[in-house]
Amino acid sequence: MKAVYFERHGGPEVLRYGELPDPSPGPGEIVVDIHAATVNGADWKVLAGRYSELTDFPYVLGRDFSGTVAALGAGVNEFAPGDAVFGVCAPGQEGTYAEKIAMKSALCASKPDGVSHVDAAALSLIGLTALVSIEDTLALKAGEKILIQGGAGGVAGFGIQLARHIGAHVVATCSARNVDYVRGLGADEVIDYNALDFTEAVSDCDAVFETVGGDVTERSFAVLKPGGRAAFIASGSTAPEPPRGDVTSLRPRVGRDRPHLERILELHEAGAVTVPEVTTYPLEDAASALATSAARHLRGKLVLRVR
Repeated sequence: MKAVYFERHGGPEVLRYGELPDPSPGPGEIVVDIHAATVNGADWKVLAGRYSELTDFPYVLGRDFSGTVAALGAGVNEFAPGDAVFGVCAPGQEGTYAEKIAMKSALCASKPDGVSHVDAAALSLIGLTALVSIEDTLALKAGEKILIQGGAGGVAGFGIQLARHIGAHVVATCSARNVDYVRGLGADEVIDYNALDFTEAVSDCDAVFETVGGDVTERSFAVLKPGGRAAFIASGSTAPEPPRGDVTSLRPRVGRDRPHLERILELHEAGAVTVPEVTTYPLEDAASALATSAARHLRGKLVLRVR
């Protein structure tokens, strides 16, 4: 199979496009012919060795995908070869910057005919992360006020739509060029973080969903009302220590399972959430996509067209 891989840590320039062995399905697994895979914010950090030093090379990046079933492992009976599926790799597994992947069938869901492979891939991990963060972790309720940081990003953009669907009052931050885009997602208030200090522009929030990291993490606590809670996905593997004792700091545990993928489809088919703005790259140009991702300040989602 064709794949984009690396054999040492570094920047996008160390990526290679070439042949790697085809995978075989183990018990409970399927092999999927990948049609589309996404570029996530964590990918360039894995490539650079920011999380840990890898030793098992060649290494293929990528965590979510859409494609068609090519082969079944022992015990798999919910899919058949040729079925269209989408999914997210288990924590610790990567490998979607490639033409094929073997993974647990329980982490895949059927892709409807009316949703393209590009759109299904674009919704996968961002939708799962937003669902776990806002519905499961923050337990956001109708009538509450939430601040969503980095509103133009994929996860935050899904989160804005989800929070609005729940019935919350949604405040979001973004740069000036993305204000109209974020407002179009359903934010009730949009703050240009270059023009206004969000800690002065918003207060008395029941919840914060923080997707940016850096100094935004600690500053986000300032907008919470007493008893408020904040969920952080860009500030490490554990929840940051709050600088005040009357709020709760949370780190969502973004597991992978079919029910959450089916919930994404349910919301999409109901019109509650739309596909984010998508920029596509051919698989062989993954280095360019990763360089764009590493530069940050993205709007929507980057997707690799594999087939």
